[in-house]
Amino acid sequence: MNRILTTCAVLLLVGASPLAAAGGDIKNGQTKAEICASCHGADGNSTSPEFPKLAGQHADYIVRALTDYQTGKRSNAIMQGFVANLSQQDMRDLAAYFASQPGSLFTPTNY
Repeated sequence: MNRILTTCAVLLLVGASPLAAAGGDIKNGQTKAEICASCHGADGNSTSPEFPKLAGQHADYIVRALTDYQTGKRSNAIMQGFVANLSQQDMRDLAAYFASQPGSLFTPTNY
């Protein structure tokens, strides 16, 4: 019986929300995301195909993308300017907020 409870606990932890893995604070992320709204939309659902939708993205992916912009591994002058002074906690907070938002799928019309 003890083994079953342990297995269940491990499965719950493994299946836990990606938001918990990111270690970010959704409320703080929402405040920090205000500057992102002009391009990515208030909730991360950009209405322009020019700007990626962030809502519903995996938090770890968002942290990685922001870190890559900051280090120059990803190149975009606008994004590099925005992330230049972000701390890792800022990135985790932003990631938690955007990951918590319901995403809207984009279906390309030209394939």
